[in-house]
Amino acid sequence: MARVQANGVDHHVQVLPAKGAPLGTAVFVHGAFIDSLASFYFTLGPQFAEAGIDAVLYDLRGHGRSERPPTGYTLQDFTADLDALLDALRIEEPVHLVGNSFGGTIALDYAVHHPERAATVTVVESGPATQDWAHTMAGALDQATEQLPPEEALDWFVAEYGAIASTRQGDGRHDAHIRRLGRNAGKFIATTTIARDIPDGRVLSDGEVRQIRCPVLLINGSEGLVAEQTAWLAELLPGTQVRVVAGQKHSVLVEAAEEVGALALDFVITEADKAAALEASLDAALEGGRTR
Repeated sequence: MARVQANGVDHHVQVLPAKGAPLGTAVFVHGAFIDSLASFYFTLGPQFAEAGIDAVLYDLRGHGRSERPPTGYTLQDFTADLDALLDALRIEEPVHLVGNSFGGTIALDYAVHHPERAATVTVVESGPATQDWAHTMAGALDQATEQLPPEEALDWFVAEYGAIASTRQGDGRHDAHIRRLGRNAGKFIATTTIARDIPDGRVLSDGEVRQIRCPVLLINGSEGLVAEQTAWLAELLPGTQVRVVAGQKHSVLVEAAEEVGALALDFVITEADKAAALEASLDAALEGGRTR
């Protein structure tokens, strides 16, 4: 475990080194409220490291073991944290971003505002921050935090969005763990401005989304939350790849980790190979020009 200061916040970071000579670096960005780097530490992180890609995992500000400031939870705060984290870790080459849920929104925002540092973006059950997205987030957070007693808020969120454990119902230990996460999320919301900041943060226009120039992969559950948003994004970015995991909801990352990992790894390695081949071809052309 490492502690890394980034953008004025103390972050908990885990690095899983690649087996053998690294083929690149992947940075994993988890979801909001009840999530942490653990969702990648026990799923995709080890798969990427085993395949030869350095895996960087970190807890978002306010989450897991990272510092929890009382304010500063807009999308631009999270994106600035990611940029500062790469600087602090001295990662200079473009990275493969892998984001789950709200983490995917951060990854796409990062690719818009820091295109030179994004090699690829893999998004699991997510999409970019748009005006419609902000409106939906505001409504969901208002329902969960203002209109329901705290002890009912998590139950409502799970029932409404299918966001947790679509295939683990009846597992008492898992249910108890989710309840603990829910109580912690309730304290998080009560003691910070996150519930107001996330829907009030910046949003992206269609033109800004079209500026994303790196390859993008969208992985969804067939019963997830973002099918309509995915279709819109794929239309804006014609080269975008879409993969759907049958029978899965919003929690597809943890419910179908092997399948999601295989899809993400195939995409990242294929795109890394293409980039390396292009670079070699350009180098050869430059060398040929110099020898004439």
